Amino acid sequence: MAIKKNVRNENLLGSWSFLVGLILAILLGLGISALEPYQGTLLWVVFLLGVVVGLLNITGQEVGAFLTSGTVLVLVSFLGLQVGIFESVAPAIYGILLGILTLFVPATIIVALRSVFVLAKK
Repeated sequence: MAIKKNVRNENLLGSWSFLVGLILAILLGLGISALEPYQGTLLWVVFLLGVVVGLLNITGQEVGAFLTSGTVLVLVSFLGLQVGIFESVAPAIYGILLGILTLFVPATIIVALRSVFVLAKK
């Protein structure tokens, strides 16, 4: 029973990390002026929440789906930033895409590395 409870708590922590990270990424992207003095710190928090999501939230059965959707999300967000129109026309969208990248890049890298290590053990 103790093992099941521990796994459940890790999953809960990973789920909350994902939710809080996504909310912070969106809030930072919207450019709320009250958050401006803390923007650098909040970006680090979003990055670290991405690390937690990658470590705790993705199970062995979810790796393929997460890597596919995470990679697509990272690529589309990056390409959206590269287009350049969002920075001048819709700065909020530009900021949200940057926040999504800050959350998903570390999570996707960690899950991919874990997957490679699992494959290497076989």
